[in-house]
Amino acid sequence: MASKKTNAARLLDQMKIQYDLIEYTVDEDDLGASHIAKQLGQPIEKLFKTLVLRGDRNGLFVCVIPGAEEIDLKKAAKATGNKKCDLIPMKELLPTTGYIRGGCSPIGMKKNLPTYFHESITYYDKVYCSAGQRGLQFYLSPTDLIKAAQGTVCDLTTNTVK
Repeated sequence: MASKKTNAARLLDQMKIQYDLIEYTVDEDDLGASHIAKQLGQPIEKLFKTLVLRGDRNGLFVCVIPGAEEIDLKKAAKATGNKKCDLIPMKELLPTTGYIRGGCSPIGMKKNLPTYFHESITYYDKVYCSAGQRGLQFYLSPTDLIKAAQGTVCDLTTNTVK
């Protein structure tokens, strides 16, 4: 598995955080979380996706939300001290983060951006999130993931998952 080590995995190694790297088959026509959850044979609630947004006051930030959920821009803006915010254009993702769509990890971006995790991440012993490339997921404790990303936990989605 050493050949599959991503920048994000190396950072977790440096922090001595335990994780599993889980491979899945990439479908270029379906990069959605539901496809990945099916590939992993896991409930989508345990799979978290990474979104990069720009606020009108505080610039770029990251939100990590459950795979089936949609970001609530008002809640995200409020949590980050912005009046409003929006997802960055797809063409900005790689130059901004070093990651491509479908392979964006909250760990190991080009710059350390403020990172916010949806509160439901704390409901699980372990969760999945991108390991920094398509076809590779981390499976790790949410506490360790939040610590590694220096994240904040808050409500970020339209439907609060229970």
